[in-house]
Amino acid sequence: MNFDWDALVTAAKGAMKNAYAPYSKFPVGAAARVADGRFVTGCNVENAAYGVALCAECGLISQLVLSGGGRLTHFACVNGAGEVLMPCGRCRQLLWEHGGPDLEVLTTHGVKRMDEVLPDAFGADDLH
Repeated sequence: MNFDWDALVTAAKGAMKNAYAPYSKFPVGAAARVADGRFVTGCNVENAAYGVALCAECGLISQLVLSGGGRLTHFACVNGAGEVLMPCGRCRQLLWEHGGPDLEVLTTHGVKRMDEVLPDAFGADDLH
């Protein structure tokens, strides 16, 4: 199946416009498709105590869980100029938890599976 990455990037750009980034001036938006066809989005939310800022991916995962959960199948993240960004390591772990190795991620080098973006990931299976 051909996936509409443009629609996902458009959703990420829309989320980015709601970012709260008064300190870094670096708004970020994220969007993902859920296996049931829904799109979930998130934006970064900064705080004067820098360490408690929330990444766009955190908001996206919160929306996923709040709206009924499910598995992520496709993910994209953009900066204030609408350019594709790579999620940080912490956020890659969040995406792994809710999308697993098959999650397709739009990267700065094209579409990659999550197991390429986060090789040898730690997950729920490692807790048994």
